[in-house]
Amino acid sequence: MRVIAGSARGRRLETMAGRAVRPTADRVKEALFSMLISRVALADAVVLDLFAGSGALGIEALSRGAASVTFVEQDRATCKILARNIERCGFTHTAAILALPVRRGLGELARRGARFDGALLDPPYGRDLAAEGLAVLAREALLAPGGWAVAEHHIDDLLADGYGPLQLTACKRYGSTALTLYQVADSAA
Repeated sequence: MRVIAGSARGRRLETMAGRAVRPTADRVKEALFSMLISRVALADAVVLDLFAGSGALGIEALSRGAASVTFVEQDRATCKILARNIERCGFTHTAAILALPVRRGLGELARRGARFDGALLDPPYGRDLAAEGLAVLAREALLAPGGWAVAEHHIDDLLADGYGPLQLTACKRYGSTALTLYQVADSAA
């Protein structure tokens, strides 16, 4: 796996070995960022990467100009790989890692008063974690006015048309993977 574009283009990223790991395919990652860049401002954005894993999505956002990314990942061994990937790409000053399960991490961020321009969600498939993450993001009001969230999920994982102020604006399929983009509704801004 590698960074596709931007300042860290071509840098290889380390991943965990095993069948439970499902890194985002390069073509899906490229589609995700094309979807985002055509609809939202990624440059200078403050981004949240949930279910971060190796950090591929958040690192790609940093490489493409995001101001900072907070990575939330519960597995300690994976967090070590994530930290190495961040360092390898030169983003140690613009990245933070929260080694907590996503629900607890979002609660902690809400207690701190954190606000993000956007959120990237790439949870394990088949557990309704994308829907849960989106619901908690909305409930905790972690997205700024005009904010967005994009979820990578299996096509069989059904997501709602909205979660509080987050409203569905685009959904694309790539084989068995779907990318679903939500934006904070104007009336919520």
